[in-house]
Amino acid sequence: MEISAAGRLEVRITTADVGKRVSVRSLTEHGSSGERFTDTVGVLTSWDNGVLRITRRTGESVLIPESALVAGKVVPSAPARRRGPAASYGELARVAARAWQPLESERLGEWELRAADGFTRRANSVLPLGDPGVPLDEALTAVRRWYAERGLPAYVQTATGAEGTQEPLCAELERRGWVREVTAELWVGGLAPVADLGAEPSAVVLSREADEAWLARYRRKGVSEVALRVLRSGPSVWFATVPGADPSDAPAAIGRCVVDGRWAGFAAVEVDPAQRRRGLATTVMAALARRALDEGASAAWLQVEDDNAGARALYDRMGFAAHHAYHHYRDRHGHRDDRDDGDASAPESSAPAGDGSP
Repeated sequence: MEISAAGRLEVRITTADVGKRVSVRSLTEHGSSGERFTDTVGVLTSWDNGVLRITRRTGESVLIPESALVAGKVVPSAPARRRGPAASYGELARVAARAWQPLESERLGEWELRAADGFTRRANSVLPLGDPGVPLDEALTAVRRWYAERGLPAYVQTATGAEGTQEPLCAELERRGWVREVTAELWVGGLAPVADLGAEPSAVVLSREADEAWLARYRRKGVSEVALRVLRSGPSVWFATVPGADPSDAPAAIGRCVVDGRWAGFAAVEVDPAQRRRGLATTVMAALARRALDEGASAAWLQVEDDNAGARALYDRMGFAAHHAYHHYRDRHGHRDDRDDGDASAPESSAPAGDGSP
């Protein structure tokens, strides 16, 4: 908090700081038991009618009456990263989009509308990487219409927590009643340390195709032709399989990796529940990382939902760290789609993963 020369806390933010990252302290309780304060850090996304809206890194918006402010200041737009390759949000958003491509897309200014018959939110949501070219309400009307024509709910994918992310858009969507359904994080790390882990490459079979054996481990609610086309999409796609003890069994573990320039993206790392805690997820990722290194990649990324504690612990040990959070907002006036959506890569200590992205 900002402290004056006299030792007093001061509020050093104004309405002119809307859009900036701030740290504020507010009074949340005042009574016989004493005073209690809450510290909030995030982007100041609005300050209207005496109320501040601050959007945190998690995507959550906090409303604070200005009368409750005790201290506040502007802070750097993105905290210094302690590890992992340097990358902008825009670079990672585009790399992730190329690794999980829709069957159909259309531009609305700098927004991309994406559809793939409902297979995952990422392939069936708007990716807004700039100005839609029209006022926001008009853009959202066009989004609703586009998805309704395809029998799909309208989703917008946003990001928070890094320089250039979309906290103001999150706040505007919430203001219009859009519902945040899923929050996950994109993590980054060095590729070579991942390649140095795990068993010998001979334990893993690598292929350009997701064959029946691979799909037997991946399939939970059935894999349609649309899903197969999405799974195969990307600049350079590899599928990894650790065969089961019996050739007729589903694989012990699988994984998917997309190599795109310096980046290798990991997804769909799933392990037979009966064979977890044997290092198979690490073995799969190490084999895929070696192949990605051979193709010239040097950095790695993956996506994991915020409640997947087992996966997060594994990736932390591998040297990954969170870069930004991303969210899917659904138009509350449209229908909700309950088709299989999936999660990010999951280690043997957690529940099986889905398609590699919400």
